[in-house]
Amino acid sequence: MNINSDVGELNRLLADGTYSELFKYIDSANIACGGHAGNQEMMQRMIDLAIDNEVEIGAHPSYPDKENFGRIEIDLDSTELFESISEQIQTLKDLCPSSNELKHVKPHGALYNRAAKDEDIAQIVAEAIMDVDTALKVVGLAGSKMIEIFTESGLEVVPEAFADRTYEASGSLRDRKFEDALIIDPQKAADQSWDITQGFAVAVNGEKVPISAKTICIHSDTSNALAIAKEINIKIKVNNE
Repeated sequence: MNINSDVGELNRLLADGTYSELFKYIDSANIACGGHAGNQEMMQRMIDLAIDNEVEIGAHPSYPDKENFGRIEIDLDSTELFESISEQIQTLKDLCPSSNELKHVKPHGALYNRAAKDEDIAQIVAEAIMDVDTALKVVGLAGSKMIEIFTESGLEVVPEAFADRTYEASGSLRDRKFEDALIIDPQKAADQSWDITQGFAVAVNGEKVPISAKTICIHSDTSNALAIAKEINIKIKVNNE
């Protein structure tokens, strides 16, 4: 099971060494590329960390909305959204040392959640990715509408589940407005990750939600992210060796 993390979003996580340590425990990095967070200096630092730790490099585009960290939907027409996503991905790709270093794309925040249920938005995301490079893989919420649209567009799809987010019985992520939307206990996150490797997650109402995922996400800005990453590695990687 691949482990990924959204990175390059907060200066304090670079300054305190969290990013440097986190890269030792992940397989793929989704690097913020200017939409909700990040600038060229931060992107370059994340690229360098990924290369040093043999971590796959991915772009993490969002609605262009740093004020709200890309976590609310904003009103853009299809052309504006397409151009913004394409530009963000291209910016990161251009910073990579070679043209084939960028391997995947994962939408962020409100864009991710909207694409998971809105075919039109998912199609715009797919077209923006292909505008940059048709060989790029795309990471999306396992079992959601976006997976169908990305697959139909001809992109290689990597279904994703979450270690540090709770689920509704529908398979959607619980809205961050609820106190129990985040999992910050490392053991609970590791237990949920193990369940995901077995094909399910336990929803907030206690029901088992079937999940077929190829990658598990840890948000680097979640409290205890580094401890969560370490615990997950023990639970699902070391125990499988």
